[in-house]
Amino acid sequence: MTRVRLTDVAARAGVSMKTVSNVVHHHPHVSPAMRARVQEAIDELGYRPNLTARRLATGRTGMIALAMPEIDHPYFSELSRSIAEVAAEMGYRVLIEQTLGEAEAERAVIMDREAGLVDGVIFHPVSMTTVEIGKLRRDLPLVLLGESARPLTTDHVMIDNVQAARDGTELLRRTGRRIAFLGTVSHDVTGSTAQRLHGYQEALELAGVPGDTSLVLETGGFRVEDARAALSAALARGLDIDAVLCRDDRFAIGALQALAEAGLSVPDDVAVLGWDDTHLATISTPTLSSIAPDKRGIARIALELLIERIGGHQGVGRHRIAPHGIEQRQSTAGR
Repeated sequence: MTRVRLTDVAARAGVSMKTVSNVVHHHPHVSPAMRARVQEAIDELGYRPNLTARRLATGRTGMIALAMPEIDHPYFSELSRSIAEVAAEMGYRVLIEQTLGEAEAERAVIMDREAGLVDGVIFHPVSMTTVEIGKLRRDLPLVLLGESARPLTTDHVMIDNVQAARDGTELLRRTGRRIAFLGTVSHDVTGSTAQRLHGYQEALELAGVPGDTSLVLETGGFRVEDARAALSAALARGLDIDAVLCRDDRFAIGALQALAEAGLSVPDDVAVLGWDDTHLATISTPTLSSIAPDKRGIARIALELLIERIGGHQGVGRHRIAPHGIEQRQSTAGR
């Protein structure tokens, strides 16, 4: 079969090769009518871009790397899916890499490992510091996610964790004044926990609720079992609570288990609010209310920033805040 060329599509659509190229490369400045006209010709002729030729002509691969700490963590897996879907809409494929939060693996992602393979990297660091990332070379376009590192030289996308925690705490105040935070984590370097604790404490202070360190529970790790053990121990000590704000949905699942084991009903006795609005929130019993980062919004903002960098944008790093909300389900029902 003769390979369909760009010129063939242009001739069928009655437009210039430049217009076809703009449609193929998902450039924004094409009218919907023109885009539909060119796409119809592409579909009729069965045109497929020659990726090898494109790379030789442009120096680009059409691939981006996405480096996440844990690909099986519900939040990271759902965010990865959103990034892959939005990237496909923009004409890019995604190479996903897991770092497990290890410093050497994180350094490799943005120093050497992806060189020549991808056009840019979206990276959620855990162990690398702001200073270390700020000193790295700038020849590979990079966008950071999360709360651990925010160098002025690098684009960065996150939600406002402090405000989200305030929103969640204010929701739970409808249940009473004794709201626990579950929880801080020993040896935690993620940055997100501290911001969420800050927002929780700030909301209580603004409401005139006296601080009570016994309500801030510490866990030995990030697993469901760690959260369940921490809350179970606190309840066994006689801790009296009206609600629990959890650092993520996995901790909220642990809270549900601990409360059930203690004979407490959710939400009648104790309300529970998770964080991340992952699939776990919809399959628990009761279903979980959860602070909901706009994962698709994070994906789109990060990709738009990265593609601008790939296209040659220069300048200081841009800091973008993605939206968040609260999905209310059974664990705070009627509260």
